[in-house]
Amino acid sequence: MKAIKTLTLASGLALGLALAPLAHAHDDAYLDTLTAPHGGQLRMAGSSHYELVVVKDSKAAKDNTIVVYVTDHAGTKIPTAGASGSVTLLSGKTKVSAALAPDGDNKLTGHAVYASQPDLKAVVKIKLAGQDEQQARFTPLAPRADDHHNH
Repeated sequence: MKAIKTLTLASGLALGLALAPLAHAHDDAYLDTLTAPHGGQLRMAGSSHYELVVVKDSKAAKDNTIVVYVTDHAGTKIPTAGASGSVTLLSGKTKVSAALAPDGDNKLTGHAVYASQPDLKAVVKIKLAGQDEQQARFTPLAPRADDHHNH
């Protein structure tokens, strides 16, 4: 009996150690090391990945597009038909919100008046058809860790 408990404990420990990297594989720091398919920033939201794409060259605040692509962890498109969402953009003391509506296979699109500022932050909320609402936070224009600004 003691041998079975020891074997079970050892097996559980080995499995836990094998799966430990997966638990952290999709945190923000890891996702920031990936090149997003559409040039945006990736974040995990529940069982999905969201890629937020904002306009990167709008010096002045004006009506700009916001796009969120939804995939699973393997990058497979998740249909957004019947989904709803919103995005809140924060920059300095400015706060704007926009509705996101399905716009093709796996994306939602909206518009808001914003400028492309490095301190831009975004909170994206999406409710896919038949699922609970999920939320993700972004810093879409912040320099990435692998950017080489000092070279």
